[in-house]
Amino acid sequence: MSTIALAAQRRERLAAARLYLVCDGAPGGRELALVLSDAAAGGVDVVQLREKRLGDEELLALTHTARAICDALGLLLIVNDRPLVALRGRADGVHLGQDDESVAAVREQLGPELLIGLSTHSPAEVDAAPPVDYIGVGPVYATPTKPSRPAVGPALIRHAAAHAKVPFFAIGGIDSTNVAEVVAAGAERIAVVRAIAEAADPRSAARRLRDALPPTHRADGDAPG
Repeated sequence: MSTIALAAQRRERLAAARLYLVCDGAPGGRELALVLSDAAAGGVDVVQLREKRLGDEELLALTHTARAICDALGLLLIVNDRPLVALRGRADGVHLGQDDESVAAVREQLGPELLIGLSTHSPAEVDAAPPVDYIGVGPVYATPTKPSRPAVGPALIRHAAAHAKVPFFAIGGIDSTNVAEVVAAGAERIAVVRAIAEAADPRSAARRLRDALPPTHRADGDAPG
């Protein structure tokens, strides 16, 4: 497949994606392949591999493993923070934080075919997001995954729904008890960590979240009518 065709395919799959799982190499202390298989069966479309403790070579080996799993399950694979690992590990993209390497520098390293996502935490960051393929918006609710980040609440979702120029995933403390509020604020896509990775039954947990989400229906970047 050509670079152009691969890039287009990845962006088409991203546009259709609604449920995004962020996890480490042993979600909930379990085998990665088992959790991802259940998550995919429950409706997860995208997996982000986030492993802060591993060196690049260890993470690369894990990325190769995750790539094989995601290929078998039809999932997009994103690597957190480390663009060269994403490139060498044949991931579909990389996710960056506000304090990571600049989007322009990462795009130069990766070329056009890999997806780039960016975390945003305020209306100003949503509005000022550089050219990326998607943004994360949150943390909507308090979460131990990001203890230093105050919860932004549904207000930032409403802002993103009206102003984001690319697809956005609401993230942060979202689970089956509050996903309806997130959807009511304008989110069509969500990203979760503990709600699936630590669930006793990841398949059922994913299905409950997926069933709560509306189908994507408008062009991304258009304000809701």
